[in-house]
Amino acid sequence: MCAFEHHNSLSIGYVALKKSQNSLERRCRRLPRRTMAAVPSRFLLVTGPPGVGKTTLVMRVFETLRGSHPNLNIRGFYTREVREGGERIGFEVVTLDGRTGPLSSCKVSRERMRHNEGIFQPSRKIRPEGIEPGSWMFDEFKNFCNLDILTHTIAFWFFCSPESVRWPTVGKYKVDVASLESLAVPELQVKEETDLFIIDEVGKMELFSSAFFPAVMRVIESNIPVLATIPIPRQGRDIPGVARLRNHPGAAVFTLDTGNRDTMRDTICSQLRSLLQKR
Repeated sequence: MCAFEHHNSLSIGYVALKKSQNSLERRCRRLPRRTMAAVPSRFLLVTGPPGVGKTTLVMRVFETLRGSHPNLNIRGFYTREVREGGERIGFEVVTLDGRTGPLSSCKVSRERMRHNEGIFQPSRKIRPEGIEPGSWMFDEFKNFCNLDILTHTIAFWFFCSPESVRWPTVGKYKVDVASLESLAVPELQVKEETDLFIIDEVGKMELFSSAFFPAVMRVIESNIPVLATIPIPRQGRDIPGVARLRNHPGAAVFTLDTGNRDTMRDTICSQLRSLLQKR
């Protein structure tokens, strides 16, 4: 065989091999899409800007499913505004069976603070010597602790007054951690008879509770469908706990806006019905 014929034979073989490789790659790329379509995610996350209607959407989905499947065992909670004279003064937690409790308020009475005093018992000496409120070191540490929720929580435990530890603040609101843990956290107990969990929401206020996020993770790692809401990143920065949920490999994230609310509800209802039929 001459050199030209040998080179031509190698070229033909290379082209055939390349075609076979491309065909295999196309088949492999198609396989995950078919698998994902056949097995929809059981962890549904709704996100969107404040006031867009995340809670309204979740409650409409809940009412739709309860209307079509009255025997479903749905556990969880949602949050709603508390208003006084047209002004929002806080938020409250509402369980799906109708029980309510305060989540946060800008009008927390001293009596309520004293009532919850026995629940959190941090040491009176919780600031290292030399770092006192008003000092430059204290101010520098507070600026550093604005980075994320973890350092913010550390700041409360080590540098703030005992009252601030029991009643952390988000903006003008004081968060009632004890109320959240006594009402919402028990609703997140994983039980075999539960068909669906609804969690509205996993946000900055809720994450001040050391018991809340582990309870959420146990729910997600169970085999029970979950519908939850999370806030959007603020100024491009996500709360670490929220980011962990958003990036969870089993999560399907739905971004809500004013133009897709109706279609989003139908999509989520359809996906949950499909999941519930397989249980």
